[in-house]
Amino acid sequence: MKALLAMLMLLAAFAAQAQVETPERLQFRDAAEEARFHALAAELRCVMCQDQSIADSNAQIARDLRREVLAQMQAGRSDAQIKQYLVARYGEFVLYRPRVEARTWLLWFGPALLLLLGLALLVLVVRRRGGTRIPADDGQEW
Repeated sequence: MKALLAMLMLLAAFAAQAQVETPERLQFRDAAEEARFHALAAELRCVMCQDQSIADSNAQIARDLRREVLAQMQAGRSDAQIKQYLVARYGEFVLYRPRVEARTWLLWFGPALLLLLGLALLVLVVRRRGGTRIPADDGQEW
């Protein structure tokens, strides 16, 4: 019975080890290429995780995107060309910093616009309340 239990535990340990994925091994030509890759990967959003860059995500699509980015880098494409390719494929969402254009004005300038509107509303409320004054105490008792 102990031998069977030990065998089952050993089998479970092997099964658990088989499920752990091996870390991704990307082959860089030199340190400059690796630094460029990491800088670019940090600017690209994982389309599945949505709150992580492809550099930080362990999702399969992020791994695929990392391999694709490196392949395009090694093919001689610039960072702008790589970003353009990914935007064409996944949309502006893939960029952490979308380009400033007519479609993204609200995204870029919306927070400042809301802040200005809030400030204007605050000034308006303060001015309206400024008309009601409390009489000063002149020292006389009633």
